[in-house]
Amino acid sequence: MISPHPIAALIGILIVVLSIASGLIWIERRLLALWQDRYGPNRVGPFGLFQVLADTIKLLAKEDWIPPFADKPVFIIAPAIIMVTVLMSFAVLPVAPGIIISDLSVALLFFLAMSSLGVYSIVLAGWASDNKYSLLGGLRAAAQMLSYEVFMGLSLMGIVLLAGSFSLTDIVHAQQRIWFIVPQFLGFLLFLVAGLAETRRLPFDLPEAESELVAGFHSEYSGMKFGMFFVGEYLGITLISAMITILFFGGWMGPVLPPIVWFLIKTFFFLGLFILIRASLPRPRFDQLMAWAWKLMLPLALANLLVTGAVLLAFYR
Repeated sequence: MISPHPIAALIGILIVVLSIASGLIWIERRLLALWQDRYGPNRVGPFGLFQVLADTIKLLAKEDWIPPFADKPVFIIAPAIIMVTVLMSFAVLPVAPGIIISDLSVALLFFLAMSSLGVYSIVLAGWASDNKYSLLGGLRAAAQMLSYEVFMGLSLMGIVLLAGSFSLTDIVHAQQRIWFIVPQFLGFLLFLVAGLAETRRLPFDLPEAESELVAGFHSEYSGMKFGMFFVGEYLGITLISAMITILFFGGWMGPVLPPIVWFLIKTFFFLGLFILIRASLPRPRFDQLMAWAWKLMLPLALANLLVTGAVLLAFYR
Protein backbone atom coordinates (compact mmCIF):
# COMPACT_ATOMS: atom_id res chain seq x y z
CA MET A 1 0.00 0.00 0.00
CA ILE A 2 1.44 3.36 -1.06
CA SER A 3 0.89 6.59 0.88
CA PRO A 4 -1.63 9.01 -0.75
CA HIS A 5 1.14 11.58 -1.09
CA PRO A 6 4.31 9.47 -1.51
CA ILE A 7 6.43 12.21 -3.11
CA ALA A 8 5.64 14.72 -0.34
CA ALA A 9 6.26 12.04 2.31
CA LEU A 10 9.52 11.04 0.59
CA ILE A 11 10.87 14.60 0.43
CA GLY A 12 9.74 15.46 3.96
CA ILE A 13 11.14 12.31 5.58
CA LEU A 14 14.40 12.58 3.64
CA ILE A 15 14.94 16.21 4.69
CA VAL A 16 14.09 15.49 8.34
CA VAL A 17 16.20 12.33 8.54
CA LEU A 18 19.29 13.93 6.99
CA SER A 19 18.85 17.01 9.18
CA ILE A 20 18.66 14.83 12.31
CA ALA A 21 21.74 12.87 11.21
CA SER A 22 23.79 16.05 10.76
CA GLY A 23 22.40 17.65 13.93
CA LEU A 24 23.24 14.53 15.94
CA ILE A 25 26.94 15.23 15.46
CA TRP A 26 26.57 18.49 17.44
CA ILE A 27 24.12 16.99 19.95
CA GLU A 28 26.42 14.04 20.65
CA ARG A 29 29.43 16.27 21.24
CA ARG A 30 27.47 18.50 23.62
CA LEU A 31 25.95 15.62 25.58
CA LEU A 32 29.26 13.74 25.82
CA ALA A 33 30.88 16.92 27.16
CA LEU A 34 28.06 17.37 29.69
CA TRP A 35 28.20 13.80 30.99
CA GLN A 36 32.01 13.69 31.07
CA ASP A 37 32.29 17.12 32.77
CA ARG A 38 34.26 18.88 30.05
CA TYR A 39 33.77 21.52 27.37
CA GLY A 40 32.18 20.57 24.08
CA PRO A 41 32.07 22.70 20.91
CA ASN A 42 31.33 26.23 22.16
CA ARG A 43 33.46 28.61 20.11
CA VAL A 44 32.29 28.52 16.46
CA GLY A 45 28.89 30.18 16.31
CA PRO A 46 26.21 30.22 19.04
CA PHE A 47 26.65 27.19 21.33
CA GLY A 48 29.21 25.85 18.84
CA LEU A 49 26.53 25.13 16.23
CA PHE A 50 28.76 26.17 13.33
CA GLN A 51 31.43 23.64 14.35
CA VAL A 52 29.58 20.91 12.45
CA LEU A 53 29.39 23.16 9.37
CA ALA A 54 33.13 23.90 9.62
CA ASP A 55 33.92 20.18 9.92
CA THR A 56 31.69 19.42 6.91
CA ILE A 57 33.45 22.03 4.77
CA LYS A 58 36.83 20.65 5.86
CA LEU A 59 35.72 17.11 5.00
CA LEU A 60 34.45 18.10 1.56
CA ALA A 61 37.61 20.11 0.86
CA LYS A 62 39.90 17.16 1.55
CA GLU A 63 41.38 15.24 -1.36
CA ASP A 64 39.16 12.28 -2.30
CA TRP A 65 42.12 9.93 -2.54
CA ILE A 66 41.90 6.34 -3.78
CA PRO A 67 44.88 4.12 -2.88
CA PRO A 68 46.68 2.85 -5.99
CA PHE A 69 46.55 -0.71 -4.65
CA ALA A 70 42.78 -0.67 -4.01
CA ASP A 71 40.09 -2.36 -6.09
CA LYS A 72 38.76 0.98 -7.35
CA PRO A 73 35.18 0.11 -8.47
CA VAL A 74 34.42 -1.75 -5.24
CA PHE A 75 36.25 0.86 -3.16
CA ILE A 76 34.04 3.61 -4.63
CA ILE A 77 30.69 1.82 -4.37
CA ALA A 78 31.11 0.45 -0.81
CA PRO A 79 30.26 3.70 1.07
CA ALA A 80 27.13 4.20 -1.03
CA ILE A 81 25.70 0.81 -0.04
CA ILE A 82 25.31 1.71 3.63
CA MET A 83 23.60 5.00 2.75
CA VAL A 84 21.17 3.31 0.35
CA THR A 85 20.22 0.44 2.68
CA VAL A 86 19.57 2.72 5.66
CA LEU A 87 17.58 5.27 3.65
CA MET A 88 15.55 2.46 2.05
CA SER A 89 14.54 1.31 5.53
CA PHE A 90 13.06 4.73 6.30
CA ALA A 91 10.63 4.22 3.41
CA VAL A 92 8.51 1.78 5.45
CA LEU A 93 8.52 3.67 8.77
CA PRO A 94 5.11 5.11 9.76
CA VAL A 95 6.02 8.46 11.30
CA ALA A 96 2.41 9.50 11.91
CA PRO A 97 -1.03 8.64 10.47
CA GLY A 98 -0.73 9.14 6.71
CA ILE A 99 2.98 10.07 6.85
CA ILE A 100 4.69 7.06 5.32
CA ILE A 101 6.28 6.47 1.94
CA SER A 102 5.22 2.84 1.47
CA ASP A 103 3.02 0.95 3.93
CA LEU A 104 4.20 -2.59 3.14
CA SER A 105 2.43 -5.57 4.67
CA VAL A 106 5.89 -7.08 5.28
CA ALA A 107 7.58 -3.85 6.42
CA LEU A 108 9.31 -5.51 9.39
CA LEU A 109 10.87 -8.15 7.13
CA PHE A 110 11.94 -5.38 4.73
CA PHE A 111 13.69 -3.56 7.60
CA LEU A 112 15.53 -6.75 8.63
CA ALA A 113 16.53 -7.40 5.00
CA MET A 114 17.95 -3.89 4.55
CA SER A 115 19.88 -4.08 7.82
CA SER A 116 21.37 -7.40 6.68
CA LEU A 117 22.44 -5.94 3.33
CA GLY A 118 24.26 -3.11 5.12
CA VAL A 119 27.06 -5.50 6.09
CA TYR A 120 28.13 -5.68 2.42
CA SER A 121 29.23 -2.05 2.62
CA ILE A 122 31.62 -2.77 5.49
CA VAL A 123 32.96 -6.06 4.13
CA LEU A 124 33.54 -4.68 0.63
CA ALA A 125 35.23 -1.56 2.03
CA GLY A 126 37.60 -3.67 4.11
CA TRP A 127 38.40 -6.05 1.27
CA ALA A 128 38.75 -3.45 -1.51
CA SER A 129 41.19 -1.32 0.52
CA ASP A 130 43.87 -4.05 0.33
CA ASN A 131 44.93 -3.15 3.84
CA LYS A 132 45.28 -5.75 6.58
CA TYR A 133 43.73 -3.50 9.24
CA SER A 134 40.79 -2.69 6.96
CA LEU A 135 40.32 -6.37 6.13
CA LEU A 136 40.33 -7.33 9.81
CA GLY A 137 37.78 -4.61 10.50
CA GLY A 138 35.58 -5.86 7.67
CA LEU A 139 35.77 -9.47 8.92
CA ARG A 140 34.92 -8.35 12.44
CA ALA A 141 31.95 -6.36 11.16
CA ALA A 142 30.69 -9.35 9.17
CA ALA A 143 30.92 -11.71 12.15
CA GLN A 144 29.39 -9.16 14.50
CA MET A 145 26.47 -8.16 12.28
CA LEU A 146 25.60 -11.70 11.19
CA SER A 147 25.68 -12.93 14.80
CA TYR A 148 23.54 -10.16 16.23
CA GLU A 149 21.18 -10.14 13.23
CA VAL A 150 20.01 -13.62 14.24
CA PHE A 151 18.61 -12.68 17.63
CA MET A 152 17.54 -9.23 16.43
CA GLY A 153 14.99 -10.96 14.21
CA LEU A 154 14.04 -13.48 16.92
CA SER A 155 13.56 -10.71 19.50
CA LEU A 156 10.86 -9.18 17.26
CA MET A 157 8.89 -12.36 16.64
CA GLY A 158 7.08 -11.94 19.95
CA ILE A 159 5.76 -8.58 18.70
CA VAL A 160 4.66 -10.19 15.45
CA LEU A 161 2.72 -12.81 17.45
CA LEU A 162 1.06 -10.13 19.59
CA ALA A 163 0.17 -7.85 16.66
CA GLY A 164 -0.61 -10.64 14.20
CA SER A 165 1.12 -8.75 11.39
CA PHE A 166 4.49 -7.79 9.90
CA SER A 167 3.13 -4.34 9.00
CA LEU A 168 4.66 -1.58 11.14
CA THR A 169 1.42 0.41 10.92
CA ASP A 170 -0.56 -2.56 12.25
CA ILE A 171 2.00 -3.01 15.03
CA VAL A 172 1.50 0.61 16.14
CA HIS A 173 -2.30 0.26 16.07
CA ALA A 174 -2.03 -2.97 18.10
CA GLN A 175 -0.52 -0.92 20.97
CA GLN A 176 -3.62 1.22 21.56
CA ARG A 177 -4.40 -0.61 24.83
CA ILE A 178 -0.85 -1.28 26.04
CA TRP A 179 2.61 -0.58 24.65
CA PHE A 180 4.57 -3.70 23.77
CA ILE A 181 7.40 -2.65 26.11
CA VAL A 182 5.29 -4.20 28.93
CA PRO A 183 4.75 -7.75 27.61
CA GLN A 184 7.97 -7.73 25.56
CA PHE A 185 10.47 -6.09 27.92
CA LEU A 186 13.04 -8.84 27.33
CA GLY A 187 12.52 -8.47 23.58
CA PHE A 188 13.14 -4.73 23.95
CA LEU A 189 16.45 -5.28 25.77
CA LEU A 190 17.57 -7.81 23.16
CA PHE A 191 16.63 -5.50 20.28
CA LEU A 192 18.43 -2.57 21.93
CA VAL A 193 21.66 -4.57 22.30
CA ALA A 194 21.34 -5.88 18.73
CA GLY A 195 20.75 -2.31 17.51
CA LEU A 196 23.96 -1.16 19.18
CA ALA A 197 25.86 -4.01 17.52
CA GLU A 198 24.23 -3.39 14.12
CA THR A 199 25.20 0.29 14.12
CA ARG A 200 28.71 -0.49 15.43
CA ARG A 201 28.35 2.02 18.24
CA LEU A 202 30.31 1.89 21.48
CA PRO A 203 30.69 -0.44 23.23
CA PHE A 204 30.35 -2.53 20.03
CA ASP A 205 32.61 -0.50 17.73
CA LEU A 206 35.19 -3.28 17.42
CA PRO A 207 35.25 -3.21 13.57
CA GLU A 208 36.90 0.23 13.82
CA ALA A 209 38.67 -0.04 17.19
CA GLU A 210 41.27 2.73 17.02
CA SER A 211 43.59 1.16 19.59
CA GLU A 212 43.79 -2.08 17.58
CA LEU A 213 42.92 -1.47 13.92
CA VAL A 214 43.77 2.23 13.29
CA ALA A 215 40.27 2.99 11.94
CA GLY A 216 39.20 -0.48 10.84
CA PHE A 217 37.32 -0.88 7.60
CA HIS A 218 37.54 2.81 6.61
CA SER A 219 41.27 3.30 7.32
CA GLU A 220 41.98 4.12 3.67
CA TYR A 221 38.95 6.38 3.12
CA SER A 222 38.99 10.16 3.05
CA GLY A 223 36.88 13.07 1.87
CA MET A 224 33.28 12.47 0.94
CA LYS A 225 33.57 8.67 0.97
CA PHE A 226 34.57 8.76 4.63
CA GLY A 227 31.75 11.23 5.20
CA MET A 228 29.23 8.74 3.81
CA PHE A 229 30.34 6.12 6.35
CA PHE A 230 30.13 8.78 9.06
CA VAL A 231 26.64 9.94 8.10
CA GLY A 232 25.53 6.33 7.58
CA GLU A 233 26.33 5.57 11.22
CA TYR A 234 24.16 8.43 12.46
CA LEU A 235 21.38 7.47 10.06
CA GLY A 236 21.63 3.96 11.50
CA ILE A 237 21.15 5.01 15.13
CA THR A 238 18.27 7.27 14.05
CA LEU A 239 16.68 4.28 12.31
CA ILE A 240 17.09 1.97 15.31
CA SER A 241 15.70 4.66 17.67
CA ALA A 242 12.68 5.12 15.41
CA MET A 243 12.14 1.35 15.21
CA ILE A 244 12.25 1.04 19.02
CA THR A 245 9.63 3.79 19.20
CA ILE A 246 7.39 2.02 16.68
CA LEU A 247 7.80 -1.53 17.95
CA PHE A 248 7.79 -1.07 21.72
CA PHE A 249 6.56 2.43 22.65
CA GLY A 250 3.40 2.96 20.63
CA GLY A 251 4.90 4.90 17.73
CA TRP A 252 3.12 8.22 17.33
CA MET A 253 0.55 7.56 20.08
CA GLY A 254 0.28 9.96 23.00
CA PRO A 255 -2.06 12.53 24.56
CA VAL A 256 -2.54 16.24 23.75
CA LEU A 257 0.41 16.74 21.39
CA PRO A 258 0.24 16.03 17.63
CA PRO A 259 1.25 12.45 16.66
CA ILE A 260 4.43 13.46 14.83
CA VAL A 261 5.62 15.40 17.91
CA TRP A 262 5.19 12.32 20.10
CA PHE A 263 7.10 10.25 17.55
CA LEU A 264 10.01 12.71 17.53
CA ILE A 265 10.07 13.00 21.34
CA LYS A 266 10.32 9.24 21.78
CA THR A 267 12.89 8.89 19.00
CA PHE A 268 15.13 11.64 20.43
CA PHE A 269 14.92 10.03 23.88
CA PHE A 270 16.48 6.84 22.50
CA LEU A 271 19.03 8.82 20.51
CA GLY A 272 20.10 10.34 23.82
CA LEU A 273 20.27 6.84 25.31
CA PHE A 274 22.60 5.71 22.50
CA ILE A 275 24.89 8.66 23.25
CA LEU A 276 24.79 8.02 27.02
CA ILE A 277 25.80 4.39 26.46
CA ARG A 278 28.77 5.59 24.42
CA ALA A 279 29.77 7.94 27.25
CA SER A 280 29.63 5.34 30.00
CA LEU A 281 30.46 1.79 28.83
CA PRO A 282 33.90 0.34 27.96
CA ARG A 283 34.64 -1.67 24.83
CA PRO A 284 34.68 -5.49 25.35
CA ARG A 285 37.04 -7.94 23.70
CA PHE A 286 35.87 -9.36 20.40
CA ASP A 287 35.66 -12.92 21.71
CA GLN A 288 33.45 -11.67 24.57
CA LEU A 289 31.20 -9.93 22.05
CA MET A 290 30.73 -13.12 20.05
CA ALA A 291 30.22 -15.23 23.20
CA TRP A 292 27.45 -12.90 24.42
CA ALA A 293 25.65 -13.24 21.09
CA TRP A 294 25.60 -17.04 20.85
CA LYS A 295 25.72 -18.12 24.49
CA LEU A 296 23.47 -15.50 26.10
CA MET A 297 21.44 -13.42 23.64
CA LEU A 298 20.34 -16.21 21.33
CA PRO A 299 18.99 -18.48 24.13
CA LEU A 300 17.18 -15.50 25.69
CA ALA A 301 15.61 -14.58 22.33
CA LEU A 302 14.42 -18.17 21.82
CA ALA A 303 13.06 -18.31 25.38
CA ASN A 304 11.19 -15.02 24.87
CA LEU A 305 9.63 -16.36 21.67
CA LEU A 306 8.61 -19.67 23.26
CA VAL A 307 7.07 -18.02 26.34
CA THR A 308 5.17 -15.48 24.23
CA GLY A 309 3.81 -18.23 21.99
CA ALA A 310 2.83 -20.38 24.99
CA VAL A 311 0.98 -17.48 26.69
CA LEU A 312 -0.92 -16.60 23.53
CA LEU A 313 -1.81 -20.24 22.92
CA ALA A 314 -3.02 -20.67 26.50
CA PHE A 315 -5.12 -17.50 26.84
CA TYR A 316 -6.15 -16.45 23.34
CA ARG A 317 -6.94 -19.62 21.42
